[in-house]
Order: sequence, then structure tokens, then C-alpha cells
Amino acid sequence: MLAPKLISKIFEGFSIQRWNDLVRPFEIVEMDKAAEKMVAAYIIGKYEETQGNEIDWNWMIYASLFDLLRKIALCDIKSPVQAMIREQYPQEYIRLNEWVLNQYKPLINDRDLFARFTMYIGQTNGNIPLDKKTALAARVLRAAHKFSSLRELEMVSCVNEEERLTKIRLDLNRDIQKYLDLKGMQLLVTRQRPFDFMMMVERLRFQTRWNQTPRVPHTSVLGHCFFVAVLTLLLLRETGVKYCDKRIFNDFFSALFHDLPEAVTRDIISPVKQATDELPGVVKNIEDEIVRMELVPLMDSSYIDEIMYFSSDEFANRIMKDGKNVTVTWDELNSKYNSDSFNPVDGRTVRLADHISALLEADRSIKYGITSEHLQNGRDNVLASYADAGEINGIDIYKLLQKICR
Repeated sequence: MLAPKLISKIFEGFSIQRWNDLVRPFEIVEMDKAAEKMVAAYIIGKYEETQGNEIDWNWMIYASLFDLLRKIALCDIKSPVQAMIREQYPQEYIRLNEWVLNQYKPLINDRDLFARFTMYIGQTNGNIPLDKKTALAARVLRAAHKFSSLRELEMVSCVNEEERLTKIRLDLNRDIQKYLDLKGMQLLVTRQRPFDFMMMVERLRFQTRWNQTPRVPHTSVLGHCFFVAVLTLLLLRETGVKYCDKRIFNDFFSALFHDLPEAVTRDIISPVKQATDELPGVVKNIEDEIVRMELVPLMDSSYIDEIMYFSSDEFANRIMKDGKNVTVTWDELNSKYNSDSFNPVDGRTVRLADHISALLEADRSIKYGITSEHLQNGRDNVLASYADAGEINGIDIYKLLQKICR
């Protein structure tokens, strides 16, 4: 079973502060950076596909998890210092990454996952060569990393003297030049339509979950989305099913974009949504309408339909058939529709990951001594809702939730 200690370690991404040697107008944390990076990577990657290039999305999805794990382990070493170690002391940099792997070996029970992590470390160290498709995925992810860093720099620049930022800006702009051959990167850096879409997505970075109660650590809607995406990936691995590539892609990005409507509607908490029997459906209809009016015009035609597919019926197991969403069972996903051609999505697994995240957000704050009736009720309600659920999408979710809360 997925180790609760690994989940807790990943959750630390909400507590790691970025740019903490500068004045910051808001909390800038590692989980939010990872989330914005993957949204940018999706956009850049989609533009590469329109150019006829093939992206290894599977590699990129796992790389986003491994990159976060490495950042969590090395959070006390600033990125420029890590870069200097890599350039000037390559052997020491290899040993540093071996140390990172050793930190996670006791936490990762999944041998194949740890082997993938080890391979990723070797590939990013330059010890293991990448094929063409994977090399492009790595460049896209690195470009997205630089763009998301640029956005953070632009956001802190309003409260810092220019003297504090000059060298950082010069170094970052120099690094960005390496990726301007990527069309999506060009459009983002020059603030074309994809940038306007990213600006809307960034609203989720400023929206705090559980806004009605004190809580630590604070978690944003955007960071929550990435955490849910990572949990979804890990939950998929628990079932023993061999998922087709499109199913993994759809599950991860459905999770990443599952709260996208909140960029224009804000977070409506579950108790309010459920105030009347009909209200959940009413809220969903209004969300869909506002998304069509305010978000869709900012999306490129190459990914409009896909993002709408991700965010519509986001918690239903479904396929695409004759141009329409069709709800199916998990057994049907495995026996009939586990093929790229059906565009399968394990929406109920995304929902499980969403509830694991909510449970952790409440439970960790309570354990840290910052509690309230809202948090206690939230934690208890999640547990109670799965007490008699049995297996859902191949996951014994109640057993996992109980272990998380110990």
C-alpha cells in the first residue's frame, strides 16, 4: 500500500518557502511553483505537438513528481548554489543526488517507482542519455520551470528595490533565451493569449483553501490541484492495472485542472454547495457557463476541447465516444476501454485523491495545534464518507485514510 509517510513528505511542499531572502507580497511556496510549472509545461507541450513534435508526457508527469521530491530534500540549498555545485563539482553533485535517493528509499515501497526515480536522477545528471521524444519533454519541463520562476520574480519585483533583483533578472533572462525556440515559450514570454490564460490560472495561487478557518500550513487552490495530481498518479500505481499512456495523461491533467473553474468562480466550500439538494447541480451549471465565457476565449484551439474534457464531470469514470462524454464503470475502463482511442479517465480516483488532500489539510493543522470546528468536522466527514465504501477504483480508500490520520 502507498506509504502514508511518502504522502506526508510530499505534503511538505506546502511548507517550503521560496524567495525567502526577498520581500514577498504573499506566501510563495514550492507546491504552488510545481503546479504553475506543470500548467506552463502543458501549454508549451501542446504547442510543440501542433508543430508535429512528439512529447513523452508519461516521462514528464513522473519527472514533475521526482523534481518536487528532490526540491523537498534539498530545500536548504538555494538553486544558484546547486547550479554551481553541478557545474564546478560534478562528482559532488552526483553524490548529492545519491543522498537524495537514500532519503526516499525507506519511504517508497514501490520498487518500480523508485527505479524510475533513480533513472530520472541519472538522466538529469547527464549520466543516462535521453531519446528524442523524452529529450523534448525534458526541455519543455525545464522551459516551464524557468517561466514559472520568471512569473514569481515579476510578482515580487513590485515590493523589492531593483538593486536586489538585477543579477537574478539577468541570470534568469539569460537562461530563458535557451528555450525561445519553443513556440509556447515564445508566446508566454511575450505575453500573448497563452499568457492571459496563465494569468487566470494564477488566480488559483492566491485563493486559500479552508478560507473560513485558521490553519497551517495554508494551501492554495493551485497547489492543492498539483498535490491531487501527484496523489492520483500514486493511487493508479496501487491497483496493479497496466494503464494505457492516454489514461495516465488524462488522469494526471484532469486532477491538475479539476478546480480550474474556481479561477473565475472562486472556491465555494462543500457545505455551502450542499445547502440544498439542487444547489450542487446549479453551481456546476453556472461554473460551466462562466468557464465558457471567461476562460475558453483565452485557450488555444489545440487544447480547448481537452481542458474542457478534464474539467467537465471531473470526478466520473468516463470515456469519449462519438464526441460525447460517456460514464462507465471502473471494470469497464479496465476490460473494454483501456486504450488511447477511448480517451479514458479514472475520475473517481481523482476524487479519492481530492479527499485525501482535504483530509491531510485538516488533519495536519489539527496535529500542529491549530484547530477549529470546521477542520474537525471536515476530517471526520471525509473519514465517515468512506467507512463502508469498500474498494473504489481498486483502492481500499478507508484503510489508507485511517493510516494517514494515525
